[in-house]
Amino acid sequence: MNTLPSKIHDSQNGLNYTLVGDYYLPDLEIESSQPIGIFGRARMKVLKEHRPELYSRLLLSGKLYDDLHEVDAEAQHLLDEMIPQMAAEAGVNEKLKAADPIRWVGMMNTIKAQVEEIISREIVFN
Repeated sequence: MNTLPSKIHDSQNGLNYTLVGDYYLPDLEIESSQPIGIFGRARMKVLKEHRPELYSRLLLSGKLYDDLHEVDAEAQHLLDEMIPQMAAEAGVNEKLKAADPIRWVGMMNTIKAQVEEIISREIVFN
């Protein structure tokens, strides 16, 4: 009976593998010092469901969390930039907030939803 080594290293791709049953599975370590926000998590879901080959390539190369953090940071930057801009264009200001707070909240929620939709379409699904 041939005994296979429990661990091997592939010098071509630089990955280590562990024998599990009859198969060698890659030893993947995901290191992330920062939590992934809502847009990064949405990006991961899109990659898993609609672009599995890109998801696998990023995961195996160790660049998945870099991609997710980049998307999340870019999306958050746009969110912080676009909401005040769109609110000003729509006339949603402190004066409206003082005069009709319920209308102000409704309009701000609408603007936030519009911005999130734009960000999802332009960054997360791209």
